[in-house]
Amino acid sequence: MTDDGLTKGERTRQAVMDAAYRLFLEKGFSATSMRQIAEHAGLALGGIYNHFASKDEIFQELIIDRHPYLQIFPVLQRAPGNTTEEFMRNAARMVQEELGRHPEFIKLMFIEVVEFNGRHFPKLFETIFPMALPLLQRFASPESGVRQIPIPQLVRAFMGFIMAFYLTEFLMSEPSLPSVLREMTLEDFMEIFMYGILEPHNPEHL
Repeated sequence: MTDDGLTKGERTRQAVMDAAYRLFLEKGFSATSMRQIAEHAGLALGGIYNHFASKDEIFQELIIDRHPYLQIFPVLQRAPGNTTEEFMRNAARMVQEELGRHPEFIKLMFIEVVEFNGRHFPKLFETIFPMALPLLQRFASPESGVRQIPIPQLVRAFMGFIMAFYLTEFLMSEPSLPSVLREMTLEDFMEIFMYGILEPHNPEHL
């Protein structure tokens, strides 16, 4: 057991994960080799295979351990609010502050989407859903004011809105774009999420 309470093997695995995380963010998954990961972790190439069978296995563990969603839900659970609207506004602000401190999260998400076509997400969802369920069940009561929407759909819509904001923020950061696009906040997104785009009582025109 080491001073930090980890076994030697656990400490080595952590060193591999940390090295791979830095390299994947810097170079992307495909451009990073197992040899590079081993070198940055201070291991011989053969030593890394005592802990991980492949580069894909390393990434899968990373995506489960460090995905942005895993940072979002603990923040949401701390958000105050006596009403749904108050909670959503506070949650949006807190999430924006948290993810603003971690710009690397968007790169990790891009790697999963672009280089893996999202194939690790089902496994990730197994971890995320139990975290999200207690949070969203508070909106299932009649007093919440939320329409009767199946909880899994509400989870997907909520997660999708948050990720859509960060994807579009990344794309809209170019200074030549109109400021009204660049200055849109997550709270603006959540306003649309809560109230939609139609005026109240307006008939829908097909």
